[in-house]
Amino acid sequence: MVRHKLRSSDFLGLDMLDGGELEDLLDEALRLKAEGVKGFRPLAHKNIGLLFEKPSTRTRVSFEVAVTMLGGHPLTLVGSELQLGRGESIEDTGKVLSRYVDGLVVRTFGHDRLNTMAAASGVPVINALTDLCHPCQALADMLTIMEYKGLTGGLKLAYVGDGNNVAHSLMRAGTLLGMNVTVSTPEGHGPDAGIVEECKEHCETYGSTMELGYDPAAGVRGADIVYTDVWVSMGTGEDPGSAGEAFEGFQVNDELLSGASDDVMVMHCLPAHRGEEITDEVIDGSHSAVWDQAENRLHAQVALLGMIFS
Repeated sequence: MVRHKLRSSDFLGLDMLDGGELEDLLDEALRLKAEGVKGFRPLAHKNIGLLFEKPSTRTRVSFEVAVTMLGGHPLTLVGSELQLGRGESIEDTGKVLSRYVDGLVVRTFGHDRLNTMAAASGVPVINALTDLCHPCQALADMLTIMEYKGLTGGLKLAYVGDGNNVAHSLMRAGTLLGMNVTVSTPEGHGPDAGIVEECKEHCETYGSTMELGYDPAAGVRGADIVYTDVWVSMGTGEDPGSAGEAFEGFQVNDELLSGASDDVMVMHCLPAHRGEEITDEVIDGSHSAVWDQAENRLHAQVALLGMIFS
């Protein structure tokens, strides 16, 4: 069972879970969202450090609230305000912080930094976003799809935009849950080759499919879910102006959605650059699930923390 696998363990990416375990975690999130945590307090008398080397709104606030709901004390740490900002290694920081807290939620740059901190820490480490993947976002995404669509198997999930960390975790989650995933990116902006190969193996195991392409209209055709993200991820150093040229035709707008299913749901992990990767009419329209998706960051993370610390 997923509870036994997660208990007292790190959560660095969805690659640690199989399809059944991911379903079990999402079912627990649905249950806790419906019933509330009531007397469930696995974090009572525990301190959880939230270390952010990149800006955050939804991840930071939802983890702070989730830790508090489960009886714990969240301690938010900004990388620039720690000795990390003066050159202390991530390894030494992990060793020290794990002497003070019972768990660490970490948002950092390269995934290798997260792995190094997890190896050095004596407490569970949770990935709150790296340049490679964003697994907690994908948990909330799948939770939202289950609420809107019921079972995930056989649904077509079309991602349009940059093949970034959000896309990677979405690909992993979708193929683990039997979905038909299409990823449409400009040339040169495709997803990581290693994650593509991993997801192809999922397809063989779970009956899912995955297609990569450069034509968003073709990728969205008949889609049950259309998902996008900002064209330039934070911390990459890429010029937003040049990205806009590369992503011409990749905006999620009414014209693009006309090729999707009649009851298509639209998703965006936020923050959104309105008028760039998505229009106001779409993000605020009747097909948008964006605000429920944002709320579900909280419920997915409550379930995750509950399994790790109970």
